[in-house]
Amino acid sequence: MLLAARAGAEGPDPLPYAENLLARWAEPQRRYHSTAHLRAVLDHVDTLAAHADDVQAVRLAAWFHDAVYRPDRSENEERSAALAERALTEAGVPDAVVAEVARLVRLTVTHAPAEGDRNGEVLCDADLAVLAGGPQEYAAYAARVREEYGFVPDDAFREGRAAVLRQLLDLPRLFRTPYGAAEWEERARHNLATELELLTSSAPG
Repeated sequence: MLLAARAGAEGPDPLPYAENLLARWAEPQRRYHSTAHLRAVLDHVDTLAAHADDVQAVRLAAWFHDAVYRPDRSENEERSAALAERALTEAGVPDAVVAEVARLVRLTVTHAPAEGDRNGEVLCDADLAVLAGGPQEYAAYAARVREEYGFVPDDAFREGRAAVLRQLLDLPRLFRTPYGAAEWEERARHNLATELELLTSSAPG
């Protein structure tokens, strides 16, 4: 991807950049935001590739979108975007592509691309596609999220997670691409509503 992004321009060996990113995605504090999530997002980007205006920029953004991840921090996306800006510039990627990758990474804070932002729609849909998994797949996803937040007491986690689920369910659309809307929206909403019901029914009192 780096070679394609450089469009024939000279630059450093891409391998150390890939190794650095893979090491980040394999950090021990990650349970959901792991190399398995990275592979899944890249696979979903491939599924949605025809919708993107610049699928190579979207793929690079997928590699960087959670490259910096600490579950106890709130600035992960901004730090990941800053990492992309530094690394891709050093790697010889044109400024316009670097800027687009960083913009896409920052967009994963809200998963709310503007109307007509086709690159943003692809990345955000690919990142949220896990919500549309089958019952076992979704249960495994929810369990891994809980493991990442193992330092949070049960009551506080239930309250925080329920707020996230309600925020997602309140969105007019979870998925912006035609494929995502047709194939993932209904199942994702069912999964979110089911998890919310389980969380609230298990709350004490």
